[in-house]
Amino acid sequence: MENYDIAVIGSGPGGYVAAIRSAQLGYKTVIIEKYETLGGTCTNVGCIPTKALLDSTHHYADAQHKFKEHGIKLDTIELDFSQLYKRKSEVVGKNTSGLDFLMNKNKITRLKGTAGFVNNSVIKITNETESREITAKNYIIATGSKPSTIPGVEIDKKRIITSTEALSLQEKPESMVIIGGGVIGVEMASIFNRIGTQVTVLEYADHLITAMDHELGKNLQKILKKEGVDIRLGQAVYKTESSESAAKVFFKDKNGIENSLEAEYVLVAVGRSPYTKGLGLENTAVEVDNRGFIKVNENNRTSVSNIYAIGDVIGGAMLAHKAEEEGVLVAETINGQNHHIHYDRIPSVVYTWPEVASVGYSEEYLKKNNIAYNVGKFPFSASARARASMDMDGFAKVLIDPKYGEVLGVHIIGARAADLIAQGVIAQEYEVTAEDMFRISYAHPTYSETLKEAYLIASGQGAINI
Repeated sequence: MENYDIAVIGSGPGGYVAAIRSAQLGYKTVIIEKYETLGGTCTNVGCIPTKALLDSTHHYADAQHKFKEHGIKLDTIELDFSQLYKRKSEVVGKNTSGLDFLMNKNKITRLKGTAGFVNNSVIKITNETESREITAKNYIIATGSKPSTIPGVEIDKKRIITSTEALSLQEKPESMVIIGGGVIGVEMASIFNRIGTQVTVLEYADHLITAMDHELGKNLQKILKKEGVDIRLGQAVYKTESSESAAKVFFKDKNGIENSLEAEYVLVAVGRSPYTKGLGLENTAVEVDNRGFIKVNENNRTSVSNIYAIGDVIGGAMLAHKAEEEGVLVAETINGQNHHIHYDRIPSVVYTWPEVASVGYSEEYLKKNNIAYNVGKFPFSASARARASMDMDGFAKVLIDPKYGEVLGVHIIGARAADLIAQGVIAQEYEVTAEDMFRISYAHPTYSETLKEAYLIASGQGAINI
C-alpha cells in the first residue's frame, strides 16, 4: 500500500493550491482527481471558460455598439459561434496544461479516480480500469460543489440546463430563461444577451446579486435592462417542463399571480450544493451539517484530527480564491505554522460589464447592526478615464467609520472593478484609514481615482478631480 504525507482529494483551485503548497513545504503529496484534467469546476466549466466567453462577447457587443463612435467603421459584423466556443476551450486547455506543469515541477503524484474513505486513515481510489488503496498522514477534502435546483425543477441537461451545459452548447440559442439572478445568473445573462439571445431572468428577491450591497444589484439591474435583458424580480418558480425543442417555466409573483414562459433553454442558476458523492464519509467520523456541508474548525480541520476540508464543500462564500486561501492555510497548519483567514476581507466579484466587486460590510449590514458609518460615493460618469473609454456606468462607494476613519466596506460597479477591489482589500487587511487612502497619489487619468474621490467624500471633503 502506498503511503503519503498529504493526500488531496479534488483538484479545483483549493485542491491544487493545497497540493502545491504541501509539496513546497517538503511533504510527499498526492492529488486525486476523477476527471482527465485538473482544475475542477473553476478551470473547466466555471470561472475560466465563463470569463473567456464574457470577454469575447464583450468585444462583439462593443463592435456593434461602440466602435462607430470611436471612429472604427466595419462593413459587417458577424458572430462565429463555433469560434467563440473554440477559443473558450483553448483558454481552458492552456490553464489545465499549466496545472499539469505545476504538478510535475513540484513532484506531486497524480492519481485518476474517485476517492472514497475506507476508514479514517485509508482511502480507495477507483477508476475505469482498477482500484487501489493508499494511506496518508493527513487528508485534505477539496471536492467542491455541484449546481443546485429547486422543487419542481428537474435538470435534464438537454433543455433544462445549468451553467455547465451552457458552456458546451453547439449553436447559439434564440431564447433562454435563467432562473436566479445571482452571480452565475447575471454573468450567463450577459454572455447570451450580447450575442442576440432573448434572455429573461427570473429572481425571487427584489434585487439582483443579493449577497452583495443592495445598491450594486439595483444599479446592475438598470444596466442589464438597458442592454435588453428582461429582468423579473419577486418571482417564485415552481415548475418546469421540457420537450425535444424547448422548455417551459412556471412562476408566480408575491401576490400569487401565475405566469409562464417558453424558451429554447431554461438555465438553472439557483446556487450550488456540496459534492460528497462517493467520498465514503459514512465510513469515517467526519461530521456534516444538515445541508451536507462538512463541518470544520478555524483551521479547517474536521472532527477527525488528520482530515481537513476546504472550499465549496465546507460552505461559506463559494469563491475560487477563498478555496485557494484555505488550501494554503491547511498546508501551513499541518506544517505547524500559524495562519488565519479574515473571511470578511475576501472580495466578491461579478464579471458582467461593468464589473461588480465588493469587500467588507454592506450598508444593509451596518444599518441592521446599528454601526455608525459615513458614505463616500463617486460616479464613473465623472471620471476622465471612464469618459475616454466610454465606460461611464456605475460608481465607487466606500463606507467609513466616522470616528477613526476605518474602511468598513468598499463596493464598486464600474470598469475594471474586479481589479480595483484589491485596493479595498489592502485597506481593510492592514487597517489603513480613509485619510491614508485619499492622501496617496493616484495615477491620472485612471479608474482608480473614483476610489480616491469616494474616500475624500466619506471623510467630509469634496471631490477634487475628474
